[in-house]
Amino acid sequence: EIHDPYYALIKATDKAEAEKVYIQGVADTDDYDNFQDEEIREVERDYALVKFSQSRGVDGELASYTYISKNFNNPEAEVLIWDGSLQ
Repeated sequence: EIHDPYYALIKATDKAEAEKVYIQGVADTDDYDNFQDEEIREVERDYALVKFSQSRGVDGELASYTYISKNFNNPEAEVLIWDGSLQ
């Protein structure tokens, strides 16, 4: 989970992978490569699942159970939630 400069919940095997996914997929810049400990933290799977299930789509609606389970468990899905101001 990364809070700054943009919020993102990322599925990764470790912090280094999460940083890489964030820089390439969320921040869309190569300039941000010095994460501080308070900016990025590893979270438990259950926390991530609850957070993901509470997120809203572009239509403002909560996602269906089918969408949540399909995308949360998809090994290719890396960014589960990103800052809404980036859309």
